[in-house]
Amino acid sequence: MAQSASASGPQRTERIEAELVPMSAWAAPGSTAVVAVRQTIKPGWHTYWRNPGDSGGATTLTWTTPQGVKAGDIVWPLPERQRLAGLMNYGYSGEAYLPVPVEIPATARAGTVLPLTVRALFFVCSAEMCVPEELTLRLDVPVREGAAPLDPRHGAAITRVLESAPRPAGIEARLALENGALVLSAAGGPLAGRDPGPSYFFPFRGGVVGHAAAQTGAWGPRGLTLRLEPGGATRADGLTGPVEGVLATAHGAFEIRAEPGTALAGTSGSGDLAAAPDGGADAARADKPGLAVFLQAVLFAVLGGVILNLMPCVFPILAMKAAALAASAHDARHARRDGLAFLAGVLTTFLLLAGVLLALRAAGEAVGWGFQLQSPPVMAGLALLMLAVALNLSSVFHVGAGLQGAGSGPLARLPGGLGAFFTGVLAVVVAAPCTAPFMAFALGAALVMPWPLALVVFLGLGLGLALPYVAVSLTPGLLARLPRPGPWMERLKGLLAFPLYATALWLAWVFGRQAGADALALLFAAGVLLALGLWLVGGAQAERTAGRRGVLHLTAGAAALLLAAGAGWLAAVAPAGIPVTEPGEGPAGLRSAPWSPSAVEAALAEGRPVLVNFTADWCVTCKINERTSLTSPGVAAAMERANAVYLVGDWTRRDDAITAELQRHGRSGVPLYLLYSPGSPEPRILPQLLTEGVVVDALKPAGD
Repeated sequence: MAQSASASGPQRTERIEAELVPMSAWAAPGSTAVVAVRQTIKPGWHTYWRNPGDSGGATTLTWTTPQGVKAGDIVWPLPERQRLAGLMNYGYSGEAYLPVPVEIPATARAGTVLPLTVRALFFVCSAEMCVPEELTLRLDVPVREGAAPLDPRHGAAITRVLESAPRPAGIEARLALENGALVLSAAGGPLAGRDPGPSYFFPFRGGVVGHAAAQTGAWGPRGLTLRLEPGGATRADGLTGPVEGVLATAHGAFEIRAEPGTALAGTSGSGDLAAAPDGGADAARADKPGLAVFLQAVLFAVLGGVILNLMPCVFPILAMKAAALAASAHDARHARRDGLAFLAGVLTTFLLLAGVLLALRAAGEAVGWGFQLQSPPVMAGLALLMLAVALNLSSVFHVGAGLQGAGSGPLARLPGGLGAFFTGVLAVVVAAPCTAPFMAFALGAALVMPWPLALVVFLGLGLGLALPYVAVSLTPGLLARLPRPGPWMERLKGLLAFPLYATALWLAWVFGRQAGADALALLFAAGVLLALGLWLVGGAQAERTAGRRGVLHLTAGAAALLLAAGAGWLAAVAPAGIPVTEPGEGPAGLRSAPWSPSAVEAALAEGRPVLVNFTADWCVTCKINERTSLTSPGVAAAMERANAVYLVGDWTRRDDAITAELQRHGRSGVPLYLLYSPGSPEPRILPQLLTEGVVVDALKPAGD
């Protein structure tokens, strides 16, 4: 949870307390002062070094300083090694200081005060979960002439951190890839002429070495040699340049820059290096909980995927599933094929979307689950695709021959396994962004795990989504209960087209909210041309069935489809205009304001409860909750009695601030409902499926 500090002093959440503290009693004009972010971390939790290791994220500081005052980079203390379920993280526990040099301009006047403000983002993690915590810290630095004494509370501790912090020490280093291992040799400076004792290399960049692998080696008269396991980036690309990091020994820690090259002379031959401890008993005890969290995340992912089938987001896809089941109900071989093909489509799409999501997040992008529906081009393409599928079910044109039965004619659906696979793809792309119960924990945990474990969690979610359909398709007894093929199948198929027409309209509406009225008009034109083109193609198919060539219909249809593609492309790339509708009052007159951390803080400062709704126009569950619960007359009356403020965080288009806030509460997508009460440090998280009674009951204690 983000907090703001209007005055200096500690700021805290349930997991961490942080404070901006000085090393010296004052700062002199033209000098470099040192301040530090002091962390007091709850037992069982930790924060991270500049390279967090196999999971987590480094602490980041964003400064606001007076004109002429410049804050430098963090002087990182040597981190602890924290082993967790076969992973290795680098970070801090207990109390930790992160010193930062601050340049004071020569123009600063003695007797004045320089206010320093920093927004600190910590990833605070335990063996079971990881929570981003943002705190705003402030320190007023007095300006005086002359050398300043150490601050009596924190000066000595910050001095010790600076004295022991890794720094360059004239060490020459080389790194070579030999027989599948990285050989790091370091010589000179403080390493020469003595046994360095237990030694370990902390790379500044992830992916260079295997963090969790043991580091063994030897020492010699000039230095030492370490054998390291290559990381994923090194195995993929080899050594492409120098590698920088910290070499920790029994006699101190030193920054080194290892150039590619063969081992330096005099760095082995005197004996083997003693093994460096890596976390001790506490880390060993963390192994089991870490594995338990991973297994729990997989289980919750499967359960969340199963429940996702009951969410409103999936209703359009149920129409396509029902058509496929009806078609193959009395052909066990085809039913099994379709079930497994649907599963393959779901799992493949989950892997692709999860891979893109994890890659974007690794590159520093603030994206969450459902990011694909924040793109207007994707929404335009999906709207036209759903329209085409609906027209296919309405027998406007045919794809494939389907099953024959009792005079029913060809079933207008995609051919067999390909159609089932395609249905699985659509199920994930359209339905998965709306989260279901149990999904929140699973996705939140996956996004802080190493990518191989995260992909397993996402596959569990896909398995759960596909499981009911696959189970039915593999159960002949259930399929046999359906009526045999006949004319009813054509009527059912036509009826099931209408949920898809509704889906196409919904996607077009969301597109209009994202891109504006002009782009929506172009998309409507593309839809009309698409329908005309497919109708003409269907006419050509009918002509060929009657023995005629149907060239005129086919040519005209192809031209209309090309025009539809052009109009769709123009709609997708059109500059964003004014949204078709603007936020206003809800159906019951409940007024809302845009969400921001400052809006929450301002309302709480007035002693008012705050109800926050993180939503998106493409989230059907969100919209149903809003229509049935959040804006009902009963909720409006309860909000008025509690004197509560209603804030809406709209995630329809990408918003990094909302993404970060979702992550702080362990979520990767919407909906998310938070209820803040004055005097309470953390908000209450309401269920994802709301009723009027749930909201009204939650507001009662908040307004007391």
